[in-house]
Amino acid sequence: MSSIFTKIVNREIPAYIIAEDDKYLAFLDINPLAKGHTLVIPKKEVDYIFDLDDETLTGLWLFAKRVAKAIDQYTKDVAIRTGVAVVGLDVPHAHIHLVPISNVADMNFAKPKLKLDPKEFESIAEGIRSFLKK
Repeated sequence: MSSIFTKIVNREIPAYIIAEDDKYLAFLDINPLAKGHTLVIPKKEVDYIFDLDDETLTGLWLFAKRVAKAIDQYTKDVAIRTGVAVVGLDVPHAHIHLVPISNVADMNFAKPKLKLDPKEFESIAEGIRSFLKK
């Protein structure tokens, strides 16, 4: 059975897409720790990030770096930088969390998630995408 992320890749379910190429996809987390919390995935479905082949793993991190720099620009007035986490427990598809943070407590995945409406998600996605174009 396909993971929820593979369903996003295949456009079977909607997502707020930030960036995409032929191998990788970045989209907003629908249960974000902060505005701009983004997930970066390989399109190839592999459960554990360290089971990715070296080329895919390297490419994933380079793709994530590009997205993180755009998040940094978008959130520069409210966050110091973009934090990174690889947890790998909730969805059986390798993924990287990019979370705007000002301190380490901002990366606490046990804290309550933000509740955003679709207009807020789309506004955030467009804002981050605008920095990818520069």
